[in-house]
Amino acid sequence: MPKVIVIFPAKNESATIKSCIDAVKQSKHKPHIIVVDGYSTDKTVEIASANGAEVVTSSKRMHPGKGVAMKTGLQVALKKNPDVILFLDADIKNLTAEWVDKLVDPIIDGRHDMTRGTYMRAARDGGVTKLVARPLLSVFFPEMSHFEQPLSGEVAAKADVWKTLLETAPPDGWGIDVWFLIETVMHGYKTSEIFLGTKEHGSYSVYENDLSKLSKMGEQVGLAVIQEAVKYERIVNANAYAP
Repeated sequence: MPKVIVIFPAKNESATIKSCIDAVKQSKHKPHIIVVDGYSTDKTVEIASANGAEVVTSSKRMHPGKGVAMKTGLQVALKKNPDVILFLDADIKNLTAEWVDKLVDPIIDGRHDMTRGTYMRAARDGGVTKLVARPLLSVFFPEMSHFEQPLSGEVAAKADVWKTLLETAPPDGWGIDVWFLIETVMHGYKTSEIFLGTKEHGSYSVYENDLSKLSKMGEQVGLAVIQEAVKYERIVNANAYAP
């Protein structure tokens, strides 16, 4: 059986981490589970450890530090010689083992090098996706404009894909998700979105009535796309856009 590792970047997710771990355990792939803790102040570490996950601490204490957590997880996971590594958000309220299987199966059978989750979300959810990530991708990387969830936290790929991406200096913060998408496509890897149904996640309640709370995330995502556009020479003279 191919070796699958699931990584949960997590910070203060004591309300959902147990149910997330329990769901992953039901996958037919029997994944090894790693929780990368971003210096939680609640019971996330204790709960994750008590429920059978390997818990490691993010290599750098910073906020936002999702990129740091993902890179830490990859460094630990790759030492275990897996075939597939899957990232999942740790605040998902309706995670099921089916999500794991749907994302992992197309990689194991050779159809794709990377799979990314896409789903139905609340109407006011996904503000940075709708207002920053997708518009900028449409401008600078139009070949990627069909991706509905460029910031998806549910992403699986072959271990050698992750190894290549890790060696290409991913960003430390929230820009890492769209960065992974751009780099994967630009490297020529077969990348596809997999529909997972409806996603309910805890962080939505934080910004449901005030999208300004997503401003820092928007800044970092936008910067990541623009830096990639510069790298791949997608920036053109501004006069080209003049009426």
